[in-house]
Amino acid sequence: MDAPPPQEDVRVFVDIAARLTRAGLNAPRILEQDPVLGFLLLTDLGTRLYLNELHAARERGDAAGIASLMRDAILALVLWQQRGEVAGLPTYDEALLWRELALFPDWCVQREYAATWNETQQRVWQDICDKLVASALAQLRVAVHRDYMPRNLMVAAPNPGILDFQDAVVGPPSYDIASLLRDAFISWDEEQEIDWAVRYWDAARQSGLALAQDFGEFWRQLEWMGLQRHLKVLGIFCRLKHRDGKPKYSEDLPRFFAYAHKVAVRYAELRPLLGLIEPLMGVQRREAFY
Repeated sequence: MDAPPPQEDVRVFVDIAARLTRAGLNAPRILEQDPVLGFLLLTDLGTRLYLNELHAARERGDAAGIASLMRDAILALVLWQQRGEVAGLPTYDEALLWRELALFPDWCVQREYAATWNETQQRVWQDICDKLVASALAQLRVAVHRDYMPRNLMVAAPNPGILDFQDAVVGPPSYDIASLLRDAFISWDEEQEIDWAVRYWDAARQSGLALAQDFGEFWRQLEWMGLQRHLKVLGIFCRLKHRDGKPKYSEDLPRFFAYAHKVAVRYAELRPLLGLIEPLMGVQRREAFY
């Protein structure tokens, strides 16, 4: 790994890798390091990316292969949340949640669509964000990978190998499972999402994590946490396009609008969000991933 210090601090990567290893998970081992120059020599987790394997398994109709990969990812997540050391990690606090949400109006609404919200729409946005932040803060605190999705998992032994964990924080348990089930680059039907969410919820409770006793309430937490993430990602993908010259990410905006729309329709408290996102979506975008 070559991570120049002005852009990255490899000491954070080294720290989280060690926490994952101590939790019994498969992260790259650090063989040599030079934090001053930003160089790390790591063990190699191979070339079999979870995302590619899931797409391939879906194309050949291999439901058992998909189930096996997702089972391993879910059990590894439970282990991380159960054993992951949280001392010294940044907190997924109110300020961070709000900074992430602000990416949506700043980069998606204003920069991508050149739209301006009036005072009433601003109040609607404030109210929706208040609800999403309150839901996140009301949950149990655990170690959060913060980008636990198939593109950051490798098919390895033991499975999965885990990457891109340097932004780990202490936060709500629903965040990483929402990231896994409602991903940027592969989507599942809701019946499948719920099946995996139930398996996670049951395994986590059996491990001693004090999740909501009622699965329906946990599913609501997962959906609301996922909505916060999806609004953030809509902003990030637009920022990648406009600030960083990476327009390809914007091709996946319809997927995230579809995720957000589905959740906003389902919960009365979130329904006012529809008036903010539907004008940006258009009918074709809204239906693209349903």
